[in-house]
Amino acid sequence: EREREREREGAMSVILATAGYDHKIRFWEAPSGICTRTLRYPDSQVNCLSIHPDKTLLAAAGNPGVRLFDVDGSGHNPVLACEGHAAAVTGLGFQRNGNWMYTCSEDCTIKIWDIRSPGYQRSLPHTSPFNTVTLHPNQAELISGSQDGSVKVWDLGTSRCVQEFVPDGSTAIRSVTVSADARRLCAANQAAEVFVWSPSDAYAEVQRFVAHETGYCIKAKMSPDCKSLVTTGSDRTARVWDANTWDLTKTLGQHQQWVWDAVFSADSSYLVTASSDHSARLWSLKTGEVVRQYTGHQNAVSCVALNDAT
Repeated sequence: EREREREREGAMSVILATAGYDHKIRFWEAPSGICTRTLRYPDSQVNCLSIHPDKTLLAAAGNPGVRLFDVDGSGHNPVLACEGHAAAVTGLGFQRNGNWMYTCSEDCTIKIWDIRSPGYQRSLPHTSPFNTVTLHPNQAELISGSQDGSVKVWDLGTSRCVQEFVPDGSTAIRSVTVSADARRLCAANQAAEVFVWSPSDAYAEVQRFVAHETGYCIKAKMSPDCKSLVTTGSDRTARVWDANTWDLTKTLGQHQQWVWDAVFSADSSYLVTASSDHSARLWSLKTGEVVRQYTGHQNAVSCVALNDAT
C-alpha cells in the first residue's frame, strides 16, 4: 500500500498540461496518458502555457488576457486574471523563484507582472508585434523575437533594449531560446532558419542553418542539459539537433499536421510535442519512438507545459 502511495505521489509531482484551439486546458497523467482534469478557457484559444516553479499554478495565455489556475485545485475558475495587453499574448514565463511573470504580445509590448496582483508592473514597448520572449538564465535580461525580424535583449534593471540583431531582414522571428548555461542563444524564423549567438562572447554569431526544408519553423527550445535543440515545424516534424555540432540527430515524424510546441523532460531524455492533429505525444529521445499519446482535444493543440523536476 505504501509503495502504491509513493507511485501516486510520483505521478502527481509530474505536471503535464496541454491546451489549444478548443478553448480547453487538459492535465494528464504523463506515464498512462489518462486525462485527469479539464479546464475551460472561455476567452479565446490558448496560445501558450507555463507552470510556476513550485508547481502550484499554471499560467495560460490567450487573446488578450492571461489566466492563472490552481494546479491542484478542483475548481474551474482562475485564481488570477491578468489584464493589460490589448492583443494576443504570444509568450510567457516565470522568473526562477516564481516571484514574477513576463509576457509578450502582438500589441508590441512585453509586460512584467507581480503574480499577487492582476495589474502589470512594467511595460517594455516596441514598434512591432512580439512573437516570442524568454528569460536569460541570469534572471536580469529578457530576450524577444518580433514580427519585424528583430531579436532584442532587454535589461530589466533599466527597462531598455541593450542589444539588437536582425539576422535575416524582415523575416519574422518565431521563437527564441537560451541554454541554461547561457552559452548559446538560438532564434528560429518564419523561413525555418535557425541563428545561434554566444552571449558570453558579446553575442557573436556562431552558426546559422535551415532546420526544416519545407514550410515554417514554429518553436525552438534548448534542452535542460544544454546538449540539444529541438525545432518544430509545419512539415509535421520535430527535429532534434546536437547543440555542439548542430548536426541533426533525430527527426520525430509521427504527427499528422503542424507541430506547434515541444518541451523537454528535466533530464533531457524525453520530449512532449503538441500538434494541429489534436494530439500531444511523449517521445523517447534515446529511441526516437513515441512512448505515449495524449488524445482528447477537439481541435489543434497549440501548446504544452511539463514540469517533472524533483
